Amino acid sequence: MKNLVKRLMREEEGQGMAEYGLILALIAVVVIGALTLLGEQLNEVFGRITGGLGAAGN
Repeated sequence: MKNLVKRLMREEEGQGMAEYGLILALIAVVVIGALTLLGEQLNEVFGRITGGLGAAGN
């Protein structure tokens, strides 16, 4: 049991995983912000694409 506690105190893998989690959260915030700002423009682009595909199918 004592050896297990010593090994757990020496290992830093959990710390690295926490850093990756923080980076992933930051990326998610940036993506959400970008989609919020560009959402209306993207909606227009996809609307034109959908309209063009519908017209081509008729």
